[in-house]
Amino acid sequence: MKKLFLVGALALFGAMNAQETKFGVKAGYSLSTMKLENMDMELDSKSSFYVGGLLEYKFTEKVGLQAELLYSETGGKMSESFSENVDGVILSGNQDIDLKLGNLMLPISVKYYPTENFSFSGGLNFAFILSAKNKYSINVSADGESLNESGTEDIKDETKSLNLAPFIGAEYQLPNGMFFDARYNIGVTNIVKDPMDGESAKNSFLQVGLGYRF
Repeated sequence: MKKLFLVGALALFGAMNAQETKFGVKAGYSLSTMKLENMDMELDSKSSFYVGGLLEYKFTEKVGLQAELLYSETGGKMSESFSENVDGVILSGNQDIDLKLGNLMLPISVKYYPTENFSFSGGLNFAFILSAKNKYSINVSADGESLNESGTEDIKDETKSLNLAPFIGAEYQLPNGMFFDARYNIGVTNIVKDPMDGESAKNSFLQVGLGYRF
């Protein structure tokens, strides 16, 4: 009888936990910025995407804990034109740079529900940088002659493997399980692996998207 009671209690506990735990999927738009210091260039923001899954556990009706596993591309872009007089020769042209970081992200957040369908969240995003590539294109002309060069440079060895990004966000969920969320991640890690002269690059990103909880 005691064994039967124990099995029944464990089954009931498991069922209660299952009711409090929800799985889901999400995807959306990402806007990434790179804050550079002591470098010879500035990068503009870069648009990309994110996609992945989530698990949420609600301790009470008001408080929950959520963990996610996402893939997202972040980085920055630059496109500029130049014209210089070098010893009487006019050099002109343009250059384009597209810095691409492939990230496997593990955001963990605490959520607060002021109402049943609306929540605020705050937490920490562990972004594991799987790849880092710099795609470039340079066009230079002088005295009627031109030089064009383009390619992709692998800079993973010069980039740290982990970018820590605290974040805040908000979410609204519909009764059918679909939800909309927005989140801003603040990059606090200098992802330059071995800075020689104080070089610093910090990656922050905005995420806006939708998802579904089963």
